[in-house]
Amino acid sequence: MKIAVVGTGAMGSVYAALLADAGNDVWAIDTWAEHIDVIRREGLRVEGASGDRTVSLSATDDPEEVGSCDLVIIATKASGVEAAAASLPPLLGDDTVVLTIQNGLGAAERICRHIEADRVLLGVAGGFGAAMRAPGHAWHNGMEMIRLGELEGEISERLEGVARVWRDAGFNVRCFDDIEQLVWEKFVCNVAFSGPCTVFHSTVGELLDNPHIWQVSRSCAEEAFLAGVALGVNFSFDDPVDYVRDFGGRIRQSRPSMLQDHLARRRSEIDAINGMVPVVAEKAGTLAPHNETISAIVRYQEERFDREG
Repeated sequence: MKIAVVGTGAMGSVYAALLADAGNDVWAIDTWAEHIDVIRREGLRVEGASGDRTVSLSATDDPEEVGSCDLVIIATKASGVEAAAASLPPLLGDDTVVLTIQNGLGAAERICRHIEADRVLLGVAGGFGAAMRAPGHAWHNGMEMIRLGELEGEISERLEGVARVWRDAGFNVRCFDDIEQLVWEKFVCNVAFSGPCTVFHSTVGELLDNPHIWQVSRSCAEEAFLAGVALGVNFSFDDPVDYVRDFGGRIRQSRPSMLQDHLARRRSEIDAINGMVPVVAEKAGTLAPHNETISAIVRYQEERFDREG
C-alpha cells in the first residue's frame, strides 16, 4: 500500500517507520526541514517498545512530490490539522482514504472543511508516550492500541482493510462502530494529564504520586467527563478518576506532548485539549473551572515564549 504520513513528529514517526518496515511504500511529509533531511540521508530511527530500527523511506516537505496514495494519515498536532487538510489534494486519488489521529476534539470537523467526509476515518492512539530524541530519531514508551472507526457509519470493509495494514506492521488495532465515544474517552485522559503535567512540569507518574497535582488532574478529567455525559457521549466507564488513573499508570515515565512543547518553548495544543473543555461545557450546561485555570496558565506561558523569543 502507498501511504503518506502527514506530520512526522514523535507519533507520526512511529507510524511511518513501522508501516514502512512492514513493506509499504511510505512517504513522510513534514515542514521540519532538518528532520526530513536526516530521514533522506540516514533513514528514520524509532526505538522503544517496538524495538530499535532504522528504516529507509521517502521524505519530503512538498505533497506535490508524492502523488496519489491509497492511505493518507494525518498525524499533525491538533493546531496543524486544518493546514494539513488543505494540503491534501495532490495526495488524493479516487479511492484514497484519509485517517486522522489527533489529541483533543474537533479534528474531523476541520478536515471536512477541505475534503469529503466520506473519505475520512478517525483514529485514537493510546499508550504510546512518544517523543523525539533528535531529528530523524523518535522514541516511544508503550504501544497499547490503535482504535479505528468510520467518521460516518459503522465498521466497513475498507476500515477492516486499513486495520489489517496496521496489524501487519505490528500495531495492536481494533475497529469500533462508535469511534466518537473513543475520541471522548481519550480526550478525558488528555485533559487529565496534558495541561496539569505542563503546568507542574511533571511526568505522568510524578503527577499520579503527588496528591496536590493529582487533585487538579482528576478535577480536569471529571469536568470533561460530565460535559460529555450531558452531550450524550456513551462512555464505557462510569468513574473517570479510576479510568484516567489506570491509563496513566501504564505510561508513568511519559511527558505529554504539551509539556514537551513547553520544554522546547513552543506553542501547544491547549485549545484542543484543556481549552476545549470550557467550550463543550458551555454547550452542555456544565462548568469547567479547573480546565479554565489550567488553560489560562498554559496560554500565559506561551505568550511569554513569544515575547522572550
